Amino acid sequence: MTDAPKDQEEGDGRINMAFDRNILTIPLSNIVLLKSLPDGARESRTFARVLSSIKAIGLVEPPVVVADTQTTGKYFLLDGHLRLEALKELAVEQVECLLATDDDTYTYNKRVNRIPPIQEHRMIVRAMERGVPSSDIADALGLQVDSIIRRFRLLEGISQEAAEMLKDTPCSMKVFDILRQMSAV
Repeated sequence: MTDAPKDQEEGDGRINMAFDRNILTIPLSNIVLLKSLPDGARESRTFARVLSSIKAIGLVEPPVVVADTQTTGKYFLLDGHLRLEALKELAVEQVECLLATDDDTYTYNKRVNRIPPIQEHRMIVRAMERGVPSSDIADALGLQVDSIIRRFRLLEGISQEAAEMLKDTPCSMKVFDILRQMSAV
């Protein structure tokens, strides 16, 4: 018996794409939510970040929808509930979406690895080297300017060896404060 993924066992042995290659522009009124936001979600820091990011730089990650097989032109939202709420708050009437080819309603964000602090540091450094003011980055991420400066200086006083070991590791920013107090072996 083989351990090949299910979609490889069926058909011609090809892996099926999870999304249509084309982006769809859909009126928000045609998107049906599969779940409601928890109480307090609109007041959360995460929602504030999503909202400020969309205001500052636009929608970065399109919501994921699947077509309603019963009603033409209607779509079920699989991922992007906060983004959709933010767009509604901003009075946006339509949104570009990824069309899932399968009605797989698991939460896509649970499958996404969060960006490690060192990768975030490198992105902020790159943006600032290109002339983006720290205040613009802070607005886009919904953070204070001091927090952006702290992330910009994240590796100051950290050995390159330690930075290399942690480059793909999701860890607390406090780890770097502790590392600054240590010396190399």
